[in-house]
Amino acid sequence: MNIMTRTASTTAIMLAITAAAPLAAQNAPAVPDAPNTQTVTGERPQPGPEIKGIISARSGDRMAVTAEDGTKTIISIDDATQVRGRSGLFGGKGKFSAASLMNGLPVTVKTLQAGDALVASSVTFRGNDFKTAAMIRQGTAQGFEEQSAATAALRGRVADIDNYNIKATTNVYFDTGKWILSEQARADLCNAAATAEKTPNALLLVVGYTDSVGDEDYNQELSEKRASRVLAHLQQVCRWKQFRTLTPSGMAESDPVADNSTDEGKAQNRRVAVNVLVSKAVDGL
Repeated sequence: MNIMTRTASTTAIMLAITAAAPLAAQNAPAVPDAPNTQTVTGERPQPGPEIKGIISARSGDRMAVTAEDGTKTIISIDDATQVRGRSGLFGGKGKFSAASLMNGLPVTVKTLQAGDALVASSVTFRGNDFKTAAMIRQGTAQGFEEQSAATAALRGRVADIDNYNIKATTNVYFDTGKWILSEQARADLCNAAATAEKTPNALLLVVGYTDSVGDEDYNQELSEKRASRVLAHLQQVCRWKQFRTLTPSGMAESDPVADNSTDEGKAQNRRVAVNVLVSKAVDGL
C-alpha cells in the first residue's frame, strides 16, 4: 500500500492532521478538533471536488470553507498548496502565501482526496475580495481594539461593510528599484491626508506598484516596501490616524497606468496609490 502523494515526485509524503484548539475566528464557528494523529494512506490521491465558499474559520494548516447553502467543508493546506489572486478592482493576479487565507475571504479550492480527507492543491480568490476581507479585518477587528469609546462607535458603523466608494486617489512616484520618498512625495502625501481628513468616514488604502523591470518576486517585495514607506509617512509625519488606515498591499507590476516599453511609462508605473475610501454603507452620513 502506497503512502498518499501530493506531486509527481517519487518521494512519498504522509498527511498528518494533528489536534487543534477551537478556532478563534471573526464571528465564525470553530473547526472541530481532529484526532491526535490521522495518517492518510492508500493509492495515489484522486482529484477531489472543487469547493466554493467563504473561509469561515482557520487554524494552522486547516480551514473551514462554508458554501452558500451553509455546507461546511474542512480542508487541509500544505507546502504544495498554490495560493493565487485573480484580477480585481484594486490589483492584478499574483502569488500569495497561505497566510493570505483569512476569515471572510471568498475562495475557490481545488482539492485532492483520499478517503474522507481533502487537501487543497490550489486556492484562488479575486483581488477585490481579498482587499475587502483585509480592510474589514484590519479596519474593524484589529485597528480599533486600542481606540477610545468614540472610535468604538465608528467601528460599529463599518463592521459589516463589503464595498467602498473611491473618493480620491493620490499617486506618489519612485526612482528605479527605490522606495525612498522624494520631497515632492512627502508634501503630496500630507496634502492627501489633509484632504481626506475633511471627508466624513474616510479611510485610506495604500497600494504599491512597480514597473516591469525585475522578476516577479523582486517586484512584489519592492511594491510592498514602497507601500509600507508611504503608510509610515502618513501616520508618523502627516498624523493620519492608524485606525483609519486599511491594510497596505503591494501589487508589483499589476495594473500599469502607462506603457512599460518607454522610460516615461515606467516612471509613471513606479508609484504608490493612496486611495480615499468611504464605505457605501456610510457614504453621505
